[in-house]
Amino acid sequence: MDKKDSETLHILRERSHLSSRLFFEGLLVGALAGLIAIIYRLLLTNAEDVYFYFIHMVRGHIIWICCWLLGLIAIGFVISLFLKYEPYISGSGIPQVEAEVQGEIDQCWYKVIVTKMIAGTLCIVGGLSLGREGPSIQLGAMIGKGVSRFFKRIKTEERFLLTCGAAAGLSAAFNAPLAGIMFALEEVHKNFSTSALVSVMCASITGDFISRNVFGLSPSLHFTMENTLPLNQYGWLLILGIATGLLGAFYNKMTMTTLHLYDRIPLLKSHQKVIIPLFISGILGLFIPEVIGGGHVLVNYLNSQNVVLSTLIILLVVKFIFSMLSFGSGAPGGIFFPLLILGSLIGAVFGQLAMMCGVDEIYFVNFIIFAMAGFFAGIVRAPITGIVLIAEMCGTLKLLLPIAAVSFIAYIVANSIGSVPIYESLLHRLTKNKVSVDYVENKELISFVVSLGSIAVDQTVASLKLPPHCLLVSIVRGKSEIIPHGNTKFYVGDQVIIIVDRYRIEESKEELSEIFTFS
Repeated sequence: MDKKDSETLHILRERSHLSSRLFFEGLLVGALAGLIAIIYRLLLTNAEDVYFYFIHMVRGHIIWICCWLLGLIAIGFVISLFLKYEPYISGSGIPQVEAEVQGEIDQCWYKVIVTKMIAGTLCIVGGLSLGREGPSIQLGAMIGKGVSRFFKRIKTEERFLLTCGAAAGLSAAFNAPLAGIMFALEEVHKNFSTSALVSVMCASITGDFISRNVFGLSPSLHFTMENTLPLNQYGWLLILGIATGLLGAFYNKMTMTTLHLYDRIPLLKSHQKVIIPLFISGILGLFIPEVIGGGHVLVNYLNSQNVVLSTLIILLVVKFIFSMLSFGSGAPGGIFFPLLILGSLIGAVFGQLAMMCGVDEIYFVNFIIFAMAGFFAGIVRAPITGIVLIAEMCGTLKLLLPIAAVSFIAYIVANSIGSVPIYESLLHRLTKNKVSVDYVENKELISFVVSLGSIAVDQTVASLKLPPHCLLVSIVRGKSEIIPHGNTKFYVGDQVIIIVDRYRIEESKEELSEIFTFS
């Protein structure tokens, strides 16, 4: 028996235990990823307090202000050393997780966990406009990879555990278990197979349970809302959906433009460019402290409803520019929370304009929540995740219908003008100069569910030509598993299990998707 055959048999033997193991491994990864996300969340919360403590202390004292700015530059140099040591901690971490799942990169899980937590905390000590969710997803995914390596699992199983960790990380970061499940499957794993769904649900719910024992049952974002927008005012949702879709596309364009502009700065190396936004944060903190950090200060400000339109516009513009500068520098931190805060500011501006046109001020907060969902959908292009996330973060399902309406309108608008989803652009930027990782294990299991309208429906195995380097090994129909033969037919709902060459996995997945899915 040659090496290829023995490897295939090993994968098939491991697959027989995969379903039963994933449930318990999902629980383990969810617990560990939840703990890491909690620690990171606590570090960032205290880091933001440290920043505002120093701002309060130095304000009005020129010498102390100069020392403060020099201190921020020093923090920037420390962060740059971490970025040089482990480049994969740059940015939010979500593109890195997606690239890892696709086999494009191979991160050292323990180096990423340690350096991401330290460097990410220092970024918030420096006041950068970054979030905790992307790093929490990357940290959770690396926990999943660590568990996989500890138990010496096959690559197929490792991909599941990476997805489990990502779901648990987002769930613990935002107290949003359903959003964690949806994002991990919709954006990271890009597959809703039964094995993935069960294990990811276990991980996400476990992470959320642990997080709520530390942070309580309160939603991550709380807006005081007493009235919901009546149906006769739903015309405003169309306008808001169009606006947030266009602004989401603009955000994506400016993010990539900022990254390209940073690339052209000759004086600093790529890992040292984080010094620029850190220095700017020291100045902004003295004059507009509301734009500093992830944006919790702005949430409290908007909740007061004592807002002036001109002030909102200034905060929106400054927060937008500072968020671009912070993330574009490659600093370890996410864009999730800052983009939600920008969405809330867009909603607040829109709400003020609507009130000038006769809408009752009691619906002001409604527009803030709707705009967050629309802006998220226009940027990330994962509307289902956005709908669930906003509903969970705000702690209410009363606004599910209008949130969904604005999200899908924004999604359609952003797509129609050719805007590329932000994480897709970032993933392309990350992998365009990378060489695929040479894994010792060269084969991997993938699965597809035969969907209604696909060309595989009612076709036999013999008549359906699979791509080269693909081997159909099993068909799961209901609770039964069928060993496929030439005359075996495919039916809607069948889960097909296929072995592919790992170095051609993305090419094979695209070709198989055209056969088994309908779009």
